[in-house]
Amino acid sequence: MRKLEMIYEGKAKRVYRTEDEDFHVIEFKDDATAFNGQKRGTIAGKGELNNKISAVFFNLLEENGVKTHFVKLLSDREMLVKAVKILPLEVIVRNMAAGGMAKTLGLEEGTKLKCPVLEFCLKSDALGDPPINSYHALALGLATKEEITFIEDVAFKVNEILSRFLSNKDIILVDFKLEFGRFKDEILLADEISPDTCRFWDAKTKEKLDKDRFRRDLGNVEEAYKEIFNRISL
Repeated sequence: MRKLEMIYEGKAKRVYRTEDEDFHVIEFKDDATAFNGQKRGTIAGKGELNNKISAVFFNLLEENGVKTHFVKLLSDREMLVKAVKILPLEVIVRNMAAGGMAKTLGLEEGTKLKCPVLEFCLKSDALGDPPINSYHALALGLATKEEITFIEDVAFKVNEILSRFLSNKDIILVDFKLEFGRFKDEILLADEISPDTCRFWDAKTKEKLDKDRFRRDLGNVEEAYKEIFNRISL
């Protein structure tokens, strides 16, 4: 399927049309940003790794009954996906207190939560992706009540599947962000699942194996992404 003109460029990916309106090509970039674009840099090989890592996770989820936009890998940096219309909602699931949650609630980072927490944010770079709740989403017409319930159910299912899988790789899934999109009459899991969108900690050492190494200038960023890919590929 031939890649045509680019229709969108984000912080970490480019999206292209194809000859079939039902499919797009996503190209993963090495660009890295943090704090709503205030910090910028490059992580060598990140595009290739995130492309392949996302493919592993999407395949795993599909095998366990979660419908995603993923179709297949096209190259080291590109995947073919269903042409979803992304909902302007970011869905965050937290198993431990870290990042913004730890800071906002005065919790020690790494505090295990008694149950997973689901949060919504309005997907808006201009506004800094502000936190909202399901009532905001309904009032603003971002999604229907049925869609919100479906998204919540899928997000918790994704958490169960990924947490169990990663536990067997000696990785803790601390928290992660999901995005969903409409495709015909379905809501599909979309975007990516990678060290850019998840917090991964080594189960034994609690070493961070994700973009926090870039955010916090911890070093060994490329090595952390490679470590995740190597472990989940076994």
